[in-house]
Amino acid sequence: MGYSLYYQAHVVKKETWFFVAILRSFEHMSFDRTLIKETSTFELYVAAETEPYFIELMTYFLEAGVITYFEKKENRLRDPDASL
Repeated sequence: MGYSLYYQAHVVKKETWFFVAILRSFEHMSFDRTLIKETSTFELYVAAETEPYFIELMTYFLEAGVITYFEKKENRLRDPDASL
């Protein structure tokens, strides 16, 4: 079994509830967790087969002003020394 794909995103604080609610409404697409509370940075573990849908949703969030960026990174569970 492989590792999930790993993304980080900055969520506009007042939109956090909306962001989390929408992500969690898509079962088995991703797992979200607040990485840095002070900067509203989330980490997202994404199932490889759902990545196209995830990117589509994140693009919508960008256009709607819910997030300011999202980026794919090395899965930090695979490499504990990976930078945040």
